[in-house]
Amino acid sequence: MMKVISAEFLKSSFQVADWPSSGLPEVAFMGRSNVGKSSLINSLLSTRGLARTSSTPGRTQSLNFFLINHRFRFVDLPGFGYARVPKAIKSTWGEMVTSYLAMREQLVLSIHIVDSRHEPTKLDLQLHEWLEHSSKPRLIVATKSDKLSNNELKESLGRVKRVFSKDRVVAFSASNGRGRDAVWRSIESALADFNLVGLA
Repeated sequence: MMKVISAEFLKSSFQVADWPSSGLPEVAFMGRSNVGKSSLINSLLSTRGLARTSSTPGRTQSLNFFLINHRFRFVDLPGFGYARVPKAIKSTWGEMVTSYLAMREQLVLSIHIVDSRHEPTKLDLQLHEWLEHSSKPRLIVATKSDKLSNNELKESLGRVKRVFSKDRVVAFSASNGRGRDAVWRSIESALADFNLVGLA
């Protein structure tokens, strides 16, 4: 598994002009508000607090870029689907996410995060359609798997796989580390493919 030597927050971007201009490969994390995106990122990087976690869903309202090992970037996309967020902001979030998925050539892997305890929502299906349309590699990560028994988790993953039948699904827990190595293997594979294309 990749050794994380350095990880630093670069910037928050609210519009395309603010995105980092260098062509480093990027791995994007996206999903519903309060689904555990920040916890997933912090767990992968073995750090606390780099990606901000909050008990208030909908806190992340921008694209947040992190530089990893000076070689690639993690991108924390805005969460979606929280009822208290004003409609105007919801619309802006959708525009930011769809623009990023459509325009970002160095996006090597889209990690779609779902809560293993719940059925995928209509918004999850909409995001999945955006990801399919972007024709970029993607991975489904089912977080909070430690909250379920083995039988419950098996049933939950079965539901998720039926909904997202074409995509790989990894059960993940930020608490006990389940799935961490599997997610890193997918990230490393995507980075390797990007580098091979760049050398061709």
